[in-house]
Amino acid sequence: MIWLLRNWDMSGQLAAPGRRSVRLLIWLDVLVLLAWGLALLRFWLMGRLPLFIHPNYIPLVVAAGLLLLVLSGIQGLRTLALVRLQAREMRHTTLLPPQVGSGLLLSVALIALVMTPRPFTSDTALQRGVSDTLSLTRPQPQAFRISVEPSQRTLLDWIRTLNVYPEPDAYTGQAVKVQGFVVYEPNQPNNYLTISRFVITCCAADAYPVGLPVKLAGDRSQYPKDSWFEVTGNMVTESLNQQRQLVIQASAFTPIPEPANPYMY
Repeated sequence: MIWLLRNWDMSGQLAAPGRRSVRLLIWLDVLVLLAWGLALLRFWLMGRLPLFIHPNYIPLVVAAGLLLLVLSGIQGLRTLALVRLQAREMRHTTLLPPQVGSGLLLSVALIALVMTPRPFTSDTALQRGVSDTLSLTRPQPQAFRISVEPSQRTLLDWIRTLNVYPEPDAYTGQAVKVQGFVVYEPNQPNNYLTISRFVITCCAADAYPVGLPVKLAGDRSQYPKDSWFEVTGNMVTESLNQQRQLVIQASAFTPIPEPANPYMY
């Protein structure tokens, strides 16, 4: 598609590029293939691909990166042969400059080669809306383990449990130990915060945050947003924003490092 846009002239004919344009376009294509192959493999070696896609698809991405490197080598060899060929001068005005498409692709790949990807933050969670249920409009996670003891449930296990039976009184008094990052939700009392995680079913584009409110013994300012904690306590029912909700009555807040893979599935 990009090749058509940059080579289709205003009269509806494929423009015949000049010799220098042909060489430039082919070398740009070689660089694009090489840069994207290196970028995908770099994220894999850094262990950061799970920030973009579900782990099930990582082998496909690695294979794609290797294939791009092979294609860049093949295209490079072809270029060495093509530079010896004669090409007609351009006689038509192209819709887009021939170098624009490849230049944009190369620019994005170069950015990917130097950037360090970071997981989503609490600001993104607020933008996408933190929920304590899995709405029908969102992709559903993979499995639901009903047999898990309350104290062994992950944050996502609790969300799945509430999705099946949302009555908060049914869980009052149950022990809880979950891990996540801190979110300050709007209109939340100062002695409350939300412990949250992002859920991915395919890639980062469909990631959405889930979380549970946590009731604190004191001010929440000692628990900075985006910091990671393991929260231990018991479940209680509270009225927040005129709505009955399941809330974690925290008995312990333990700081933990950000997981290498912070997302859940």
